[in-house]
Amino acid sequence: MDTNAEQNQEKSKNEKHEFHSFYDVVRRMMLAGIGAVALKHDEIEEFIDKLVERGEIARKDGEELMKEMSDRHKKYHHGEESHTHKRVTEIMERFSMPTKNDLDELNKKLSDLEKKIDDLSKSKK
Repeated sequence: MDTNAEQNQEKSKNEKHEFHSFYDVVRRMMLAGIGAVALKHDEIEEFIDKLVERGEIARKDGEELMKEMSDRHKKYHHGEESHTHKRVTEIMERFSMPTKNDLDELNKKLSDLEKKIDDLSKSKK
């Protein structure tokens, strides 16, 4: 019986490792995307600054344009309705990946079962 418990623990560790590996890949992809967006933001800001320096647009217009670009970026990339959030959710569903809520629910059920087992063990003694 001790061997089964050890095998189950080893299997659990392997499953967690596989989950963390996929998580790491997704995390790295997202960080790379964020880095690219930050770089693009800097390039846009430099471009607007050059337009202001050349006198092609007024400083106030340049500031408004930068603010508008930032606002659009926030609306598009942040929150649960963002394109990025939707895509990540679709990918997780496609690969049947558990969500944080799924894992939290499972942990709660496990805790409840452990408590019931402990209560039953105590009552048999």
